[in-house]
Order: sequence, then structure tokens, then C-alpha cells
Amino acid sequence: MHKYYPWSGYYPAAEPDVPSGSVLMISWNGTNYRPIVDGSSDLAITTMATHLRDLKRPILLRWGWEMNGNWFAWDGTHNGKKPSGYIAAWQRMHKIFRAKGATNVAWVWGPNWNSGPNVSWNHFQHYYPGDSFVDWVGVSGYNFSGETPRTLFTPIVSAYGKRKPIMLAETAAVRSKATWIKQLSSYVAATPSVGAVVWFDTDIQKGAKYNFRPDTDAATLAAYRAMARSKRFSG
Repeated sequence: MHKYYPWSGYYPAAEPDVPSGSVLMISWNGTNYRPIVDGSSDLAITTMATHLRDLKRPILLRWGWEMNGNWFAWDGTHNGKKPSGYIAAWQRMHKIFRAKGATNVAWVWGPNWNSGPNVSWNHFQHYYPGDSFVDWVGVSGYNFSGETPRTLFTPIVSAYGKRKPIMLAETAAVRSKATWIKQLSSYVAATPSVGAVVWFDTDIQKGAKYNFRPDTDAATLAAYRAMARSKRFSG
């Protein structure tokens, strides 16, 4: 189950709506790099580390996702076009979690499938914190312009799939839904390094004109059910 946490002010002691048999994935909002790197945010980071540790359940933590875009406070565009600051922030946070014994937390690094702006300094490779600081490599990708799953996810799989499990950390069909879901099912079946797929299941995203849900029509729902029930997805 995927939940979104704000950067500060929310430190849950429990998540009663997440079934005990589910793995909780948290997308934790970022902030500008400077207050993390200079230590100003250590208390907030330490508090989150302690609370997540004390949940005593496996947690996937995706901090500061889509950092190679230009729409979040924690992306390179809003931080002086210096991906090195993102890496320094990530590594500092990771070390704090480790020091607090939050070993139940696995770190998911999750760039967008393409970079915006698409210029050399902003390519996803420049934001990678290093193998010692990343447990899963994620990727966000939707077929807003008709992209196939292969187009969306192959660059990340090719770059990291031989040394890290890959997570399609945000995805959904927004065009030709039934056809695209069938393509996704086939792509994942043929790509063993993909270890998790997280569907962005909402129709109420602020400002969005798309319905991401997989039950918008009978054909889409049938394709989604077939994918979810397939051996590759059901385990």
C-alpha cells in the first residue's frame, strides 16, 4: 500500500489502515537540499527514522522522487542545477536512519522516466546516491503521449537492473488503457529485474485531467484483473 507523507509535521506511530500482511511504501516529500545537508533538518529526519523504526514492519521509503523533473522543490532545477546536492542530502538522511537502527526501512530511489529539462546535467544518472545507499531503483512513468512500457522503463532497467531490483514505483494507463495494460503485463513478464509494480490508483489528483484508475471501463478492468492474477504478478 502506497502512502504519501509531507516533509515535516507528520510522524505516525501507527498505520492502522494498512493491513498487517501488506508492505507499506511511503513516498516522503523532499525539501530544498541545503537544510538537509547543513544539518538544519536533522531533528525532523531523526524523528521520522525513529517513528518508522518503531512501526516494526517492512517499509519501502521513496524520498524525493522525480528529482530529475522540474516540478518539485527537491528537483535539480530548483536547487541550482546541482544534482550533487541531492546525493549529499540522500546520503545524510540514510546515515541518520542507519544510526537510529531503522533497519526495517528499504530505500527506493525513484527518478522520472525522462528528464525535464532533458539536458545533460539533469539526466537521472547524476542523481544516483550510490549502491550502498539504495535498496531499490524505482521509476515513474505513464503513457501520457502514447509511450509503451518498454519506452518508459527500459532506460532504468538497462542502467541498474543487473545490480538492483527495479520497482515501477508510479505507473498507470491513461490512454488506450486495456491495450497498454496488456503491454505492461507482457513487459514485466519478460523483465525479471522488475520486482514490484505500484499502480497510481486515483481519479482525484489535484489539477489532473486524467483518471488513473483501472476500472474506468469493462475492457480495462478485465485486462487489469488478468495482469494481477497472472503468475508473474501474483507470485
